[in-house]
Amino acid sequence: MSSTLSRRSLLAGAGGLAFATLLPSVAQASGHHGSTLSVRGADLSFLPQLEEAGVRYRDLAGRVRPAEQIFAAQGANYIRLRVWVDPPDGYSDKARALALAKRAKRAGLKILLDPHYADFWADPGKQPIPASWPTDLPGLLTKIRTYTRDLLRDFARQGTPVDMIQIGNEITAGILWPVGQLYLPDGTQQWQSFTDLLKAGIKGAREGQPNAKIVLHIDRGGKMGDTRWFYDNITTYGVPFDIIGQSYYPMWHGSLAELQANLIDSVARYDKPVLIAELSYPWTFEDGDGRGNIVGPDTILPDADRFPATPAGQAGFYEAVRDVLKQVPDGRGLGFLAWEPEWIPGVGWQPGAEASNDNLTQFDFTGQALPSIRAYRRP
Repeated sequence: MSSTLSRRSLLAGAGGLAFATLLPSVAQASGHHGSTLSVRGADLSFLPQLEEAGVRYRDLAGRVRPAEQIFAAQGANYIRLRVWVDPPDGYSDKARALALAKRAKRAGLKILLDPHYADFWADPGKQPIPASWPTDLPGLLTKIRTYTRDLLRDFARQGTPVDMIQIGNEITAGILWPVGQLYLPDGTQQWQSFTDLLKAGIKGAREGQPNAKIVLHIDRGGKMGDTRWFYDNITTYGVPFDIIGQSYYPMWHGSLAELQANLIDSVARYDKPVLIAELSYPWTFEDGDGRGNIVGPDTILPDADRFPATPAGQAGFYEAVRDVLKQVPDGRGLGFLAWEPEWIPGVGWQPGAEASNDNLTQFDFTGQALPSIRAYRRP
């Protein structure tokens, strides 16, 4: 996910290693309610900045604890970490991600790494080449490979090896624009250069940490046609990867029924497990910092009759997502990662800006955990 402006602009708009370590056991792999989700986690990339701004978090019992420990105590087993190349001061660069990885490992959490391959926000509306990187295809092929390799080696070197890595963030429209831009303004589709860059990044990941699972992450949770179009081409161009990653925000990506149909179709069509790499839902339509939110009273929630924008409605939504994932055949609905559920008021999406998602969190505006945090439990 990205900033308010970029998200609103979007509204208009083979192979792979064995992944047995991610899948439930055969006895649990029926794909129904008795199975265990093997990935239950959250992207907590803003956490250090929020703490520096004075934010504190309380668990369901009201005890002040570090947020990653609150999630782990509820059953979470993964953290997702965003990495920008050269962001504004204080934001998620490599050093900050490495430090947060140490905290995550102490809490017993595995790591999904999310390099944006950009200096700041990268998503389907923009994928800017980092200012210090080459701007030609040969140079970028070398750079994305060596950058990814070295990044994973740095995590492993400090004793926090990465368990999964995304090759880019929400890469539905390509990466490293304009060289790897998938859809050009004149209608041209650059699948060759885009997939060459993906392959180079994947090669670097394999060199840096051979056991890390490769995730290709798009933002089409409930949109089967768009998902097929993307991964059909990925398969045609022979991009090797392990896991299909989806963002699922129902206000943009469809109903839970559409999500379920798409996940089941993807598993059958591509013989890959699926992961909801980003997920959130409002617990209120109020605005915690009074400076504007991306989701508000005019937002259409496809299943609002079942899950209103209340703490109880949010908790019910997370339970329903768990059920959708458990019903993916053969245990291949790996699980979910909530997106920045700790991002309560205190830090803007860019310096001086608002916290545009402060009503999509799993803590209230004061830092008190909400009932939806129970969704991380193991069974």
